[in-house]
Amino acid sequence: MKPIIIIPARMASTRLPDKPIADIGGKPMIVRVWERAMQSGAGEVLVACDGEAIKQAVEKAGGKAVLTNPELPSGSDRIWAALKQINSNHDVIVNVQGDMPTLDPAIIKKTLVMLENKEVDIATLASIIRDEKEVHDPAVVKVAMAESGKALYFSRSPIPYGEGEYYHHIGIYAYRRSALEKFVKLPPSPLEKREKLEQLRTLEAGMRIDVAVVDTVPLGVDTLETLEKARKWYDANKQ
Repeated sequence: MKPIIIIPARMASTRLPDKPIADIGGKPMIVRVWERAMQSGAGEVLVACDGEAIKQAVEKAGGKAVLTNPELPSGSDRIWAALKQINSNHDVIVNVQGDMPTLDPAIIKKTLVMLENKEVDIATLASIIRDEKEVHDPAVVKVAMAESGKALYFSRSPIPYGEGEYYHHIGIYAYRRSALEKFVKLPPSPLEKREKLEQLRTLEAGMRIDVAVVDTVPLGVDTLETLEKARKWYDANKQ
């Protein structure tokens, strides 16, 4: 495999405007995420952004970034546009969200291991939910999977029903290039529109997603409250 990590980032966040360049411990958030991705050693890292402010922040830190159309509908569309723009021959694309500044770099490589199985189109991650409140929180996406790790369904509701573990889906994906290309060409699916989860488009199209279980969930920053949590995390860890 020849993987590349692409981090999609856009300024037009509705709940936290300009969040990619929000300061966390003296550095823009997008730079914090880029640093964590670089530390993974999983491959080349590229930021796919929608504006000069993000691009300049990444390049000032020594990273690579490309500008993409601000009107693109999703992060997956943005990473595909960036991939075509750099004219690369990478056969695996890892999508790392640009709002995960506390990401454990080690978990990125776990997605690549699953793609050693040729039947897997996309690999992603999940962690056991320890806080009962998260089970019923629609902001926490749950995943139901077979014992093999094959994803059966993603939902904002508690799944599956009954006694047992619930798993918090972590929005990091490793796509085979062919799977990413197929995905971005498909129209939004009925279940995707209902749950507001684009990964359901792949399942409805018959594509296979496998899930690796990890011990840590990166903090997703999308409000002032979570931004402050990220800042406190960096202060406590002196990074």
